[in-house]
Amino acid sequence: MNFERIAVLGLGKVGRLAATLLHESGFVVTGVDMQLPREVLPFQCEAGDVTNGAVIGELFSKVEAVLSCLPFHLNAELARIAHLAGIHYFDLTEDVPTTNGIIELSRTARGLMAPQCGLAPGFVGIVGASLADGFDRCRSVRMRVGALPQHPTGLLGYAFNWSPEGVVNEYLNDCEVIEGGVRKLVSPMEWHEILYVNGVKLEAFTTSGGLGTMCSTMLGRVDNLDYKTMRYPGHMELMNFFFHELLMRDHRKLAGEILTEAKPLVEDDVVYVHVSAEGTENGSLRRREFVRAYYPIEIAGERRTAISWTTSASVVAIIEMVRDGLLPETGFLHQEHIPLEMFLRTRTGSLFKGGVTGRS
Repeated sequence: MNFERIAVLGLGKVGRLAATLLHESGFVVTGVDMQLPREVLPFQCEAGDVTNGAVIGELFSKVEAVLSCLPFHLNAELARIAHLAGIHYFDLTEDVPTTNGIIELSRTARGLMAPQCGLAPGFVGIVGASLADGFDRCRSVRMRVGALPQHPTGLLGYAFNWSPEGVVNEYLNDCEVIEGGVRKLVSPMEWHEILYVNGVKLEAFTTSGGLGTMCSTMLGRVDNLDYKTMRYPGHMELMNFFFHELLMRDHRKLAGEILTEAKPLVEDDVVYVHVSAEGTENGSLRRREFVRAYYPIEIAGERRTAISWTTSASVVAIIEMVRDGLLPETGFLHQEHIPLEMFLRTRTGSLFKGGVTGRS
């Protein structure tokens, strides 16, 4: 089903940029938020209550697809309404229960149900699966992503350039992995390791949601699979103290408010991606790597932070592929089923060809 009319819900930094990229790719975009943006945007904008089912249902009757850039807790209901309307559904969620609900909806969907289309989960899963392909036997896929300030200050070395709700979720929810061929859950903020990207020393530790659906699709194909978040050294210990010793795990909303007040967003950020796979090929053990540092770039005449453009560009590239008939039109879209080379050939996905390469 070739389509062009799409609604983008939530016009924060990521939503505005995703809508702009969709507009530049030839889509007819309607952006919706509780309040109209102050700046003039190149696509149609409407003020609307994104929590009102009747309002959303009316909107969905006029479009062929929807992209939710809203907080994860709103996505389950939006996906249900999109399912009823028979339109394509895309989002950026890392929340596992939300995704599981969307998988159930996809069994009877008339359109494509595609959550987890951001950076992680999303692009990193496309990379990880592509590295694993071609091995006669794959013993490990390790995926690490870090969205960080370029010039960190303080002991945390962090800035909240992403949703505080999403970050708190990742730090506190259990993490799915494959270990020794067994699919299991492990605790977040554990399995600590040190690694380097372009000479920058980083630590990595388990966080929730970054694998998307990879554990279910790759079970039996890979012996070990895990996702970790990268931060500057010392961050994990302090966050464990904050959430567990100070019991802020019991006050998630307040925890997010405290952290964003202490570490507000910055414009000079960097997104580190460190993905590796090991396995045997023609009887020899091999290691493949995809290591990049992505920095702010100019898009549509405006400088965009690394986290905003990598997240936006990932989902827009996938939407372009669905429109162009390169991906399924119905059912559930697993990010790990998307070919990396095809992704990079899209108008928007080609942005990921840049970045500073490095070796671990």
